[in-house]
Amino acid sequence: MAQLFDFGLVGLGVMGRNFLLNVADHHFSAIGLDTDAQKVADLKDEGHSDDIEGTLDKVEFIKKLSRPRKIMLLVPAGGPVDHVIADLLPLLDSGDLIIDGGNSHFEDTNRRFTSLKSKDIHFMGAGVSGGSEGARKGPSIMPGGDLKAYEIIKPIFEAVAAKVNNEPCVDFMGQGSAGNYVKMIHNGIEYALMQLMGESYDIMKLGLQQDNHRLKKTYYDWNQGVLQSFLVEITSQIFDKKDDLTSGDLVDQILDKAKQKGTGKWTSQNAMDLGIAIPTIDAAVSMRQISGMKDIRMKASKKYTEASLLPTNEPSVEEVRDALYFAFIMSYAQGMDQLSRASKEYQYDLNLESIAKIWRGGCIIRARFLEDIRLAYENDSSLESLLLSPVIVEKVNSVIGATRKVVQYTVAKGIPTLALSNALSYFDAFKSAELPLNLIQAQRDLFGSHTYERKDRLGIFHADWN
Repeated sequence: MAQLFDFGLVGLGVMGRNFLLNVADHHFSAIGLDTDAQKVADLKDEGHSDDIEGTLDKVEFIKKLSRPRKIMLLVPAGGPVDHVIADLLPLLDSGDLIIDGGNSHFEDTNRRFTSLKSKDIHFMGAGVSGGSEGARKGPSIMPGGDLKAYEIIKPIFEAVAAKVNNEPCVDFMGQGSAGNYVKMIHNGIEYALMQLMGESYDIMKLGLQQDNHRLKKTYYDWNQGVLQSFLVEITSQIFDKKDDLTSGDLVDQILDKAKQKGTGKWTSQNAMDLGIAIPTIDAAVSMRQISGMKDIRMKASKKYTEASLLPTNEPSVEEVRDALYFAFIMSYAQGMDQLSRASKEYQYDLNLESIAKIWRGGCIIRARFLEDIRLAYENDSSLESLLLSPVIVEKVNSVIGATRKVVQYTVAKGIPTLALSNALSYFDAFKSAELPLNLIQAQRDLFGSHTYERKDRLGIFHADWN
């Protein structure tokens, strides 16, 4: 009798191939499907095991899977996912499971979940973070759908996921599109952290005149303390990479135009829909858009030249570190607040402590600070905001002074810090008992009779301003 495989995967690019090899390494037999013969050959060459196989034939792929079939898709989001599902659906049986492991928009996941449920096919959206290396050695996995379907794939996901304190960095997120939603917020936080690190680099390069050798050591040192994280670690590795085409360092030859695939933008758009403020993440998205205006920026740089910049006290490297830590906290807090709001709005019933726990390993935004977030929600699962946790309040208070000094310095020196400045302004607004929005309400009532509320009594009021 021909061998039946435990797990199937469609899409044998680097990410898919590595994930499939990871599955086989953990003693689950796995088969991959792709339309590209070279990708199938690459899988077979690297597999070297009877527990792994690749094919170009979808019928063979389906027939060789044990039931209920467990099929994961690692193909580009959007139309390609719908195409693969439509292609495989006639070959599937009741109770089979399809898992979309790409960065699909959560509303698309809801549509597919409902459609396939009516056909008695399980469907899950599972966020997978960690890049190609994480897929091979252990990613963070964020599955959502229905709990019955998760039980089918749970042994495999727990085996292949990254481990922190021997705990797998995977857990069931919630119903429907919860998994893809959590991954979307993960990516929004990722945008913010990356932009903030870019701004810290700019401050130290342009302001503190650090060369690449010194920058490498600075980020390395930072990674030994409270800023310990995957992104800080890899940043320290960038600065001594030599360029193959010139005699200089590669980082200095890379064009300052950052691309994006949309998940950061989706995070910002959804926050607007939910009525939640995430200005640090919004700023990170905006800066990628501004970076794309390279030609216009070059022209503007010639027209707007300031004869002299304001004198100001130069911050220390340690104060820049503290400001970055402050802004990291604000970024995570904004993301967690959005998850909290979305959990109620979409009835996901998200466990924020669990999310922080599985983000501690495998994923791109893994960081020492996530354990503090986990503890905050362990101590109080009903937190209105992460920034109200005593665990977090103490940390913010310890670095706010340095943050103000650094932002003041960047303004005086003309160094753009849209994300860092937004993080500070967000915090100042968040902790303000009084904001000037009473004036806006007065304006709205004057020009549009939109009414207002009062401080001293209940009710809705309108004034005759004329």
